[in-house]
Amino acid sequence: MTAIYIKIHDDIKHQVETGVYEVGQRLPSERVMAEQFGVSRMTLRQAVTSLVEEGILTRYVGSGTYVASDRVREKMRGTTSFTDIIKSLGKTPTSKVLSYQKTKANEVECDKLQLKKGAQIIRMERIRYADDLPICYEVASIPYRLIEDFQKNDIANHFYDTLENAGKKIGRSEQVISAKIVNKEIAKFLAIKPNAAILGLTQISYFANSDKTPFEYVLSQYVGDRFEFYLER
Repeated sequence: MTAIYIKIHDDIKHQVETGVYEVGQRLPSERVMAEQFGVSRMTLRQAVTSLVEEGILTRYVGSGTYVASDRVREKMRGTTSFTDIIKSLGKTPTSKVLSYQKTKANEVECDKLQLKKGAQIIRMERIRYADDLPICYEVASIPYRLIEDFQKNDIANHFYDTLENAGKKIGRSEQVISAKIVNKEIAKFLAIKPNAAILGLTQISYFANSDKTPFEYVLSQYVGDRFEFYLER
């Protein structure tokens, strides 16, 4: 015999899938839903908790339970451009460049990009969107010698395609993910509240050549309820 909470779980899941509850919509309170299903609040809570664990619902302390937002998902394997990830999900990728400047690499950038002290880079700050929804804020550092023959638009809007069209094959990347708290300025760019928890990503990308030259060092901050990473082995 199927447990009562599983039946409730399946019913709520069906309501989400059929649009009775839409993405981002707040569900009724536990008391109201327990009365609707004719069960105790404990049984109702067990069903809702299982849906939260599956990522179908999201629970916010002091606010309530909501239908989880559709998240952009990146497979942590190989090197894939943000544009390709968004397109593969049937969404429209766009970017807003906040700054784009030629400057001397700092100590960290020299280390990550294997550059000599005083080397020139392009440092680009931008917001990345999926269907006009801000997904991440990023600062990309690129050795100037690699892109001096390209236009700003080639780098800012389709960097990986520009490299590959120039015969430069993209290789592996090194990625480190960490939990962070967003500051007031970046929160405004991402349309979220200051001090909200976000996902920080540090990435170094390399060409697939014999010496595996690094061509990009990126610091990104992703809105946690709009983007997720997953591993595949």
